[in-house]
Amino acid sequence: MADQSHMKVATPPKLIVWSERYSVGISRIDEQHQRLIDLINDLHGAMLEKQEEPELSKILDGLAAYAVSHFATEETLMKKFGYPDYERHKGEHDRLMAQVRLLLEKSRTNKAELTQEVMTFLQRWLIGHIVNVDKRYTAHLNAAGVN
Repeated sequence: MADQSHMKVATPPKLIVWSERYSVGISRIDEQHQRLIDLINDLHGAMLEKQEEPELSKILDGLAAYAVSHFATEETLMKKFGYPDYERHKGEHDRLMAQVRLLLEKSRTNKAELTQEVMTFLQRWLIGHIVNVDKRYTAHLNAAGVN
């Protein structure tokens, strides 16, 4: 029988690969950020594989639900330990969730395809938010004993 190892199905390339430079120095937050990256990569992979809209919506719903839970974790820690920039940070979370809800609505009503533009938005937002916004609370929370 001929060798069929060359017939393996290729895994779609990841949109985002976790890097230590994304670490905020708080293990549970880093784990949640890694999970968000996994979910965005799942969505990206499903899009590249041209999966049907119900499957894409299911992944997007899961991503949105996980983001809400993750934001609640961050916001609880920031409030508990008196993070001075809490309101602005929460505003960032609220704006993102409004954009994600809009995407969900569009995907349900118009059956609009998830485009590379949407994936780029999610990628840029997540990495930008972690590096430029989340890292600001690291010193404050670490000083309070959160790590």
